[in-house]
Amino acid sequence: METAVQQLQGVPINHYLIFCGLIFAIGVIGVLIRRNVIIMMMSIELMLNAVNLLLAAFSVHHDDASGQVFVFFIMALAAAEVAVGLAIIIMVYRNTKSIDIESLHKLRW
Repeated sequence: METAVQQLQGVPINHYLIFCGLIFAIGVIGVLIRRNVIIMMMSIELMLNAVNLLLAAFSVHHDDASGQVFVFFIMALAAAEVAVGLAIIIMVYRNTKSIDIESLHKLRW
């Protein structure tokens, strides 16, 4: 386990910043451009994973485990988000026979 930490400390933090920024940007573009609810949820998960990776990288870089604790809680939150989001998607599909965002205007009163 010690060698894995040493290998992670050998990678400059700038590389993590650039990589996580690219992943986060792909997630933002996916949310803004696509109208499919499932793809939008996958894009939100990409953004959460980019933040998780960056928190873990900073945690290893500063020799502090608090970032890894935050990652654990964010992963638990993401799992709950997926469960609630999929339940909402299933109910929307049952009512509209589509998972397109534009079809949600039919659900208004």
